Amino acid sequence: METRWDFRVRPDNYTVNLFPFAKTLSKAYRDLIKNKEWKNLAIVYEENEALIRLQELLQDPLMQEKKRKVLVKQLVPGQEYRKLLKEIGRAGVQNIIVDVPTENIISFLRHAKEVDMMSEYYNYFITSLDLHTIDLEEFQYGGTNISGFRLVDDSAREFEDISQVWYSGALGFGHRKTKDKTHLKTEVALMYDAVKLFAAALHELDRRGQDVYFPAISCDTEQPWLQGNIIVNYMRMITARGLTGEIKFDRYGFRSDLNLKLIELTHEGLQDAGDWSVKAGIKITGNTTKAIEEVKASLKNKTLIVTTLLNPPYIALKEGANLRGNSRYEGYCVDLIEEISKVLGFKYKFREVADHTYGKRNEWGEWNGMIRELIEGKADLAVVDLTITYEREDAVDFTMPFMNLGISILFKKPSRKIPKLFSFLSPLSLEVWVYMVTAFLGVSLFLFIVARFSPYEWTNPHPCDPHPDTLENQFTLLNTLWFTGGSLLQQGCEVTPRAVSTRVVSGIWWFFTLIMVSSYTANLAAFLTVQRMSSPIESADDLAKQTSIQYGCLRSGSTQAFFKDSNIPTFKRMWNFMESARPSVFVDSNLKGVERVKKGNYAFLMESTSIEYIVERNCELMQIGGLLDSKGYGIATPSGSPYRTLLSSAILKLQEGGILEILKQKWWKNKEKNCIKEEASLSGSASELGLDNVGGVFVVLSSGLCMACLIVVLEFTWKLRKLPSEEREPLCVEMCREMKFAIMCRGDSKPVRKESLPPSNSLSLIQFSSLGNLNSKETIS
Repeated sequence: METRWDFRVRPDNYTVNLFPFAKTLSKAYRDLIKNKEWKNLAIVYEENEALIRLQELLQDPLMQEKKRKVLVKQLVPGQEYRKLLKEIGRAGVQNIIVDVPTENIISFLRHAKEVDMMSEYYNYFITSLDLHTIDLEEFQYGGTNISGFRLVDDSAREFEDISQVWYSGALGFGHRKTKDKTHLKTEVALMYDAVKLFAAALHELDRRGQDVYFPAISCDTEQPWLQGNIIVNYMRMITARGLTGEIKFDRYGFRSDLNLKLIELTHEGLQDAGDWSVKAGIKITGNTTKAIEEVKASLKNKTLIVTTLLNPPYIALKEGANLRGNSRYEGYCVDLIEEISKVLGFKYKFREVADHTYGKRNEWGEWNGMIRELIEGKADLAVVDLTITYEREDAVDFTMPFMNLGISILFKKPSRKIPKLFSFLSPLSLEVWVYMVTAFLGVSLFLFIVARFSPYEWTNPHPCDPHPDTLENQFTLLNTLWFTGGSLLQQGCEVTPRAVSTRVVSGIWWFFTLIMVSSYTANLAAFLTVQRMSSPIESADDLAKQTSIQYGCLRSGSTQAFFKDSNIPTFKRMWNFMESARPSVFVDSNLKGVERVKKGNYAFLMESTSIEYIVERNCELMQIGGLLDSKGYGIATPSGSPYRTLLSSAILKLQEGGILEILKQKWWKNKEKNCIKEEASLSGSASELGLDNVGGVFVVLSSGLCMACLIVVLEFTWKLRKLPSEEREPLCVEMCREMKFAIMCRGDSKPVRKESLPPSNSLSLIQFSSLGNLNSKETIS
């Protein structure tokens, strides 16, 4: 009867081994690693048989698909572990499976502590089933996750009695006193279960009436015990319960159906955290709330290293010569960490990343920037405008986003167009103006012909004479032009059509002028109140279709990775352009990108939140189009960090309390300069039209007044020339007299100046009003 691990695939017919079958134990290890979701791990072993114990893990499909990277290291027995642990640390692996003899586990963990690999970011899984017998007090307050399986069932009925007896016997034989009476080794428990199983088999034989006899057997002969095979078969068929749980064997004689207890090291020592069985697999039963409280307690008064880089408004240097430590920095992320520290009670220390980059993986799989510092354990947190991406999530852990955003385009505002003097003509195109003038002249001529053709437009000039010799028509060529012009300007005149035909022409013309004037008025409001700026690009598609304007993004950032890995045709075309552009369109910082945009002919692709901050302080810049994607900024922690859940809870609490929005308004809003108000004042409203907008109307008015002055002078001169030279004075004298009469405003009447007719017309007396009187008349006497 055996109580040890045996890697043989086929059992001996005369051997009963109570130790778990190698393949079964290997499945338990594999299920636990899958449950923990370890993507990168290292296996440290001494004996070659350890690879058999871990064969299920090494043959896992994730290994074959290279989704899980495993570093396998063998230790030379008797050699120290420090050198090997340093190699694992340099490789950035923080999850380690340890398969060393039980007596060497303490030495291994101490060496790991000496090389600074026993922090809260490291996870150790011990394959030994006797982990519960080791005193791990010196490691239980460091925060390192140390776990393993236990075969001994402390809930068995006889466990307490056996432990007491074993404890007393150990003292009797001079062994040192242990702190816990329940530290029974697996071999001891299996030995007890073996005796119990043998006794159960004998009892079953006796119950069935089979006598067991023990003949003298010599080791020098090959004569077997005849009942030995029967007893072995009985032990494999029956089921018993002992200190290692239920004891039963499969048809091949292996102990495959068993239960293992998952134990983890906490502040209170090793505690049960779950169970594993062949049928149900791994089942975590630990108290999650209690575990979080333990992590929160360990975080109290602990100083976390926060790696960052300068990028206002997230992180910026304060002005001052004597500032040191955290007081040198200010910004949104500084206030964010301060608020989180108030919730969780930890201390922090900001430190700028050495290479001033966010973090990007090269072709060899190596990271740089802040991500590398997290992987190497040089920092506990990374906070700045660090975008959560799939590639980064594979290397480190992120909290929930504290800010949501997307990629957008930063571009320089185009120069504002100077309004033209005759901008009031802009609502209609030149072609429409030509058609309108043509329609005006054509309708006037057509109305003149129709009015002269229609008999109902010819009227008696003397209503008192029923039989006049002549008829008059009011639609002279000038009157017709005056009528259509007044209708076009929505004014009307004293000339009105009488015939049905002329009224139809007038009605159609009025409808035409109604539509045209309404359309002109509506479009005029937009043209005069809004000064439109024509931008050469309006979206990412416009950028991709042209080559005259260069565009780029930050080097070694998530925006660059987005365009590089995108399968959208527009973005792929943009990436090809950016990658092949010479000189390079990529910049080392957002500030350099903004400066390049200010110089003109360059568009910078960056996060929308950063664009909001820049546009708020640079009124000559603007955001083009909408968001090209959707993502968020998060706080990065080393992979497997126990603080991620607490940090996410604190961020959620700040978000629900409105603190995050207050911080954003504090650092994004520019109190000294408001580009939105300036833009509103420049774009104008209906009550703020400048002379540049309506100056042409004043020019037209002035031109019309000047033309009226010239015409009135011509009218005055023409009328004065009709008077006999002996009855009138010189032109200048007459003009001054009339001007004086008009300015004095002494009444609306004046005496009539009479004109003598020629001898042939001596019977007629012509009376006419003075020059300038519009209501002149002639009477015949």
